[in-house]
Amino acid sequence: MRLTLAGLVLSSTLVARVWAGQPTKIYGVNLGSWLVLEPWMLPQEWLDMGGQSCATSCSTCISTESAFAKAYPDTVDTKFAQHWDTWFTQDDVNTLKAAGINTVRVPLGYWIVEALVDRSHESYPRGGLKYLRQGLGWLKDAGIQAILDHHALPGVQTAGQMFTGKQVPICLLFTPYNYHRALVWTAVMTVLSHLDPEFGNVFAIEAINEPIMDATKTPNYGTFQKNFVQVIRAVELTLGIPVPSWDVSVSVTASVSNNFTAALSATSSATIFSPEVQAALSDAVPILREMGIAYGLQTIFEASPFKPDRTSLVANFMDVNWQHNNPSNPADAAIGPQAYDNHLYYSFGGVAAADPTSYMISICNLTRVQADAAVGNSPLWFGEWGLPTQFNATDEFLYKWADAQKLAYSKGAGWIFWNFKTEISKLTNGTALARQWSYLEGLKLGFLTQDPSALHDPNVCVPYMSTTSKGH
Repeated sequence: MRLTLAGLVLSSTLVARVWAGQPTKIYGVNLGSWLVLEPWMLPQEWLDMGGQSCATSCSTCISTESAFAKAYPDTVDTKFAQHWDTWFTQDDVNTLKAAGINTVRVPLGYWIVEALVDRSHESYPRGGLKYLRQGLGWLKDAGIQAILDHHALPGVQTAGQMFTGKQVPICLLFTPYNYHRALVWTAVMTVLSHLDPEFGNVFAIEAINEPIMDATKTPNYGTFQKNFVQVIRAVELTLGIPVPSWDVSVSVTASVSNNFTAALSATSSATIFSPEVQAALSDAVPILREMGIAYGLQTIFEASPFKPDRTSLVANFMDVNWQHNNPSNPADAAIGPQAYDNHLYYSFGGVAAADPTSYMISICNLTRVQADAAVGNSPLWFGEWGLPTQFNATDEFLYKWADAQKLAYSKGAGWIFWNFKTEISKLTNGTALARQWSYLEGLKLGFLTQDPSALHDPNVCVPYMSTTSKGH
């Protein structure tokens, strides 16, 4: 009970602390298929690059970034650089800013920290960090804040999914070796978020995107959650950033007070942290030194005072109700600011019957924000949603469907649409895919309002409230 109550107390003050001087409600989009490419969203470009369209997942089909890198080891980096350079651009940032978007969620693969890839049996494109830094810089200049989403983890967190970068039949993330690599990734991203000027708009890091839903298949996930938070806070304490509600400190001696990587190396020996956290901090140090040289950050990392004018990052998790079979509660891992993420797609079934009225009854009576708050998972934002349906939706319905979802998700900390755009080509039947999956296309068609906080009909849910069928 103490842990739950503590989580609720932290949650009540989070918005004021994290979003000081910024919007208090998230109106966002995902930058999907940029740095973690999902071919279904850009099928023609994928074929043009040299990928394949695969009816089923198989070991020989070029359907993911990993398969592409294995098939084209000599050209993969050049091919992906062309994609990164064109899929998300300064023009996109300008359009998002004009549309009132204040937040982006940036899906990332673990391979963006290239030292974490075991090249003996893992293949991924190289060079993505350059484009991440560039894109974050554009977004920062536009006043748009960012969540770094660990979307595709070492070992894969969900089997058979394009979004993991490697379609495999079993998940191997949930092992000590891969948990360790995920923690090293976390340490590196935390340091960049606080010290790299291009990362100045990053306010949250998400631990794992959509882990497998059966908690019996994610052993030691609860321990990983606690280590994930401690890695972030250990970096922040080393930087001299106070962590709310945590009466812990690390000592930075004068001899290393101008050398952050040396100070972090010293912190990695602090016994107040678990062995897993210590090992992750230690292994992050040489990676940061290499990045410092590669990206002109060496002075910042190794020869400057390191007390940035920053507040603690938000540790972000998929909410406890994402899983079943007695999952660990990420609220139990909370140290400092923490927030929770839920994804809701009706188009995959299991939420409501496949007809417009059932959809509206379900969304208008949604209780996920309240259910999460009851177990300490608050504030909650909806980090993925869209307009796709299981039936042929009319334009008239999509106006209502967009309004009703925005209304439901705004009862929490806000919403982040999947995706900012999708391809429009013959392979997507023109705008058929973009009509329900692309925020920018939804704006053009009028389903989504130019002011993201506005609704076409604020009373859209009134006819569907208080029915016998409740949302969940």
